[in-house]
Amino acid sequence: MKHLFFILPALIIASCVQPESKSAQTNGFGPYEGQSVYLGDQETVDAFKKLDKAWAARDYNAMKEMIADEGMFVFEDGFTANSAQQFVDKVESEYQENLDNQQEWGWKTNYAFSVYPKGALDSSVTNQQGQWVNAQFTGTDGTYIEWYQIVNGKLTMWYQTKGDFVLPE
Repeated sequence: MKHLFFILPALIIASCVQPESKSAQTNGFGPYEGQSVYLGDQETVDAFKKLDKAWAARDYNAMKEMIADEGMFVFEDGFTANSAQQFVDKVESEYQENLDNQQEWGWKTNYAFSVYPKGALDSSVTNQQGQWVNAQFTGTDGTYIEWYQIVNGKLTMWYQTKGDFVLPE
């Protein structure tokens, strides 16, 4: 009975203590000294999905609203756009080229996830702004892997790679 007298208050006190919130755990490392990579959020993936939907619909006005006026956008063929207008002009050019070659235009989005680097000793590195979405697409002409840097809901950097392999259905 005496033991219960001492144990009961200890249990009550322990149950009232709030556990410390866990900080985000890293799941990788970045290219800059001290930098780690963390899983991002659904909000950034949703921004990507909105851009992808506008792209598929060739809604260039909506796309330009989601793309920063100044940025770096590198297509798999080596072309680099530096503005929203140049970006959508390139997309339209590729669309017209597909029509001219009687090729299907479009893709299936296979996956997308968001990550963000932070903690670099040099706080001025630009890859720590916003979050990055990695996405893979299957088109009739190959498989594309793309990285989207999204800052405050706008695409600020993007690059695309392409493999000739087409994933089976």
